[in-house]
Amino acid sequence: MQDLRNLKDEDLQGLSPEAVTALAQQMLQQIQRQAQDIRLKDAKLEKLTFELARHKAWKFGAKSEAMSAEQRRLFEETLTEDEAALEALLKQAQGTPPDDTAASSKRKPRRQPLPDHLRRVQHDHEPEDTACPSPGCGKPMVRVGEDISEKLDIVPAEFFVHRHVYGKWACRCCQRLVQEAVEPQIIDGGMPAAGLVAHTLISRFVDHLPYYRQEAINARSGVHTPRSTLAAWSGRGGAALEPLYDAHKRFVLSARVLHADETPVALLDPGRGKTRKAYVWAYARGAFDPVPGVIYDFCVGRGAQFPIAFLGTAQGGQDERSWRGTLVRDEYKAYDSVMSAEPGRTAAGCLAHARRKFDELLLDSGKSAVAEEALRRIAEIYRLERELSTLTSDERLSRRRSDAKPLWANMHAWLRLERGRVPEGSATAKALNYSLNHWEALTHNLRDGDVNVDNNSLENLIRPWAVGRRAWLFAGSALAGQRAASVMSLVQSAKLHGHDPWAYLNDVLTRLPTQLNSRIEELLPHNWQPAR
Repeated sequence: MQDLRNLKDEDLQGLSPEAVTALAQQMLQQIQRQAQDIRLKDAKLEKLTFELARHKAWKFGAKSEAMSAEQRRLFEETLTEDEAALEALLKQAQGTPPDDTAASSKRKPRRQPLPDHLRRVQHDHEPEDTACPSPGCGKPMVRVGEDISEKLDIVPAEFFVHRHVYGKWACRCCQRLVQEAVEPQIIDGGMPAAGLVAHTLISRFVDHLPYYRQEAINARSGVHTPRSTLAAWSGRGGAALEPLYDAHKRFVLSARVLHADETPVALLDPGRGKTRKAYVWAYARGAFDPVPGVIYDFCVGRGAQFPIAFLGTAQGGQDERSWRGTLVRDEYKAYDSVMSAEPGRTAAGCLAHARRKFDELLLDSGKSAVAEEALRRIAEIYRLERELSTLTSDERLSRRRSDAKPLWANMHAWLRLERGRVPEGSATAKALNYSLNHWEALTHNLRDGDVNVDNNSLENLIRPWAVGRRAWLFAGSALAGQRAASVMSLVQSAKLHGHDPWAYLNDVLTRLPTQLNSRIEELLPHNWQPAR
């Protein structure tokens, strides 16, 4: 439609008064429509600006104490998605190009360079004509430089086939046939190579994809892998890893300082058609250990007999294999029996659990001077511990005795004073009692520089189980649970050493069929080197 506001006087000459009146009405209607469009655009801009400001206020003003760590992470991810969408809509409404980096460079962090090991596909962009376009010139131009822009892309998982051809050679004189022996495979006579078995295990136990989802994903590439087949591959692969799991257990339990914790997992009970509660017990080498490692043990219960059996007991006739050292754990009663089962064991407490008691008190009561003061004093200890984390064991112990010990002593005196002021049986009394009753274990770090003040390092290593049980819901059997524990022990330990889980498991499953038992330790995560 022609913009009537651009009409000139000469355009109106020769028109009748009725025509001029009609044009004036059309012009008025056009101006009114444009004014309405401007009002709508302004209203949309105002709404988007308000929504963006509100999301930023939520993002930077939300109190972390009001939600769990998982809720906070999900909340922040959702806000990031919403913020990006709102900014894109706002730019559209303003007519700003979406790639306007000049306006955003001041507030966006510098992008990390893309890894060097990634395959590069180069696209050259050169002018069609390199002659000078200036009038009267036309001389050939000289290339004086280039600008490089890298974009990250992905190709979905590619299935390919290893075609093994074994030539047959015969001697017509001797009637003798010679052929190379078949290479041992992790699943002899089966379809999957080691890489596919490793991929199935990683998808199940690292990415927590149930087999029916893996089946659908593989089908998109035209590969038919029923969930029963995937489960069979995992079973065979997990069984092959058992000797490596046993060797890894010996390595983890060789540490003088050990962390222990447990988390519930649903276990299917076919007889009742329901699930019952089982537990995964986790044990990790000390938080300051230069060679980290973690191992999981799937158990049908939470009783003390399970960690006692795993760690060994002198009373059971396994004195040479019983673990001795300092065990960092919470104050669950079963650990008392674990400590008494072997005379060479010492208990160390968890400051994070003590802090949690006061944090819960503050959340329940809304305001508690005792809880606030306790959290402040504990924060001072943590602030110092962050400074000491990079020191050697002797240096850390020396600084603890000079700097941390007074903080602990002052807090102990304050806890005893406050305990005398609060009534028996109150929530505040219970929070104070937790720290006072376990004070010797809580302060064991003041006597050993290799002992951490809390058990948080192991709690982080248990988190994959919490994520996984939301995906696969329950373990189908105790054997399946222990198989998951075996695979996750090796994979999570490999991640602690910076290994790619699939690369590690693929190489291990390739080498296991021919690996000597006397050299099995070479395949442990802390010793592993990729085969050439």
